[in-house]
Amino acid sequence: MARPLRLGVLTGGGDCPGLNALIRGLVRRGVLEFGHSFVGIENGYMGLVEPELVRPLGVEDTRGILPKGGTILGTSNKANPFSYPVREGTGWGTRDLSDQVLRRCEELRLDGLVAIGGDGTLSIAHQLAEKGLKVVGCPKTIDNDLSGTDQTFGFDTARLIVTEALDRLHSTAEAHDRVMVVEIMGRHAGFLTLESGIAGGADLILIPEIPYRVESMLETLKRRATRRRSFSIIAISEGAYPEGGALSVLAEAADIPGRGVVRLGGSGKVCADLLASHIEAEIRVTVLGHLQRGGSPSAADRVLATRYGCKVLDLVRDGQWGHMVALRNNDVIPVPLSESRKERRVDVQGDLVRFARSMGIGFGD
Repeated sequence: MARPLRLGVLTGGGDCPGLNALIRGLVRRGVLEFGHSFVGIENGYMGLVEPELVRPLGVEDTRGILPKGGTILGTSNKANPFSYPVREGTGWGTRDLSDQVLRRCEELRLDGLVAIGGDGTLSIAHQLAEKGLKVVGCPKTIDNDLSGTDQTFGFDTARLIVTEALDRLHSTAEAHDRVMVVEIMGRHAGFLTLESGIAGGADLILIPEIPYRVESMLETLKRRATRRRSFSIIAISEGAYPEGGALSVLAEAADIPGRGVVRLGGSGKVCADLLASHIEAEIRVTVLGHLQRGGSPSAADRVLATRYGCKVLDLVRDGQWGHMVALRNNDVIPVPLSESRKERRVDVQGDLVRFARSMGIGFGD
């Protein structure tokens, strides 16, 4: 039997339901079956740069966390050690502190690192692996846009939340004969909007992969009006945009380089404004925002996250550093971390889009 190891664990990027379930599975199996010990690294990679952001992580620390959203370790999507914000005189600049991260791992006597996150976190893990760090990864994101895996945990819970929101908006839309425009997360991939839109009975689904035209949307809305349906539900991704137009962005200003990021947002208002002068019905925009990320994970996400947390220990046991766990054909398998750097998009010719069209759902094209 291989000797017990001392492993670091961090959660990076945006939070999502299931992170605590993964931590629980990882630590419990790691301690009980392999005799490993774990070091919790707080606030993502920041915990390997800033002092005093590490703590022991044992079985007792994982009790009661399975149904909890968020992450007991904290997270950050702005702490890239390859471009870390530092003071330079009276201002701020960025520096490559990746060598400092490697030294910190040595100081902590880590035999390896488990990085849990989306494309940004896993891309950084891949870069650290290329510099010689023993690291393995676990994919998570509500966007479900990582090419290396069929599904990330967090997606199912977000899909349930958005579907419930669409269900609720149906009743008020019908009561007031309104057009409800619902803005949904997903960045540059439309999986969450597409699947939630189908599950929630949306009449129009607007995703980044299919630029929309006002004329096409009006045709869909007018067809509903002729069937005595003057209300409609439009599910729109935050990354959707009109044909010939541009993405709607909300720029977050920051004086510190690396701490300010451009965020997508406002696509719902853009869509509503384009429609307003063409239809008589009232239009209301609902931005679901971070409601989609929070709360208790679904049973499916708890199970998938637990599978990832347990399976990644097999990678450690087999010395498959530089890999991440991934779901392929319902099996959890190792794939190279480099796979996480490839973005996955909705197949606009695939079954889901094709079947949705056949049921009369419009895509604005």
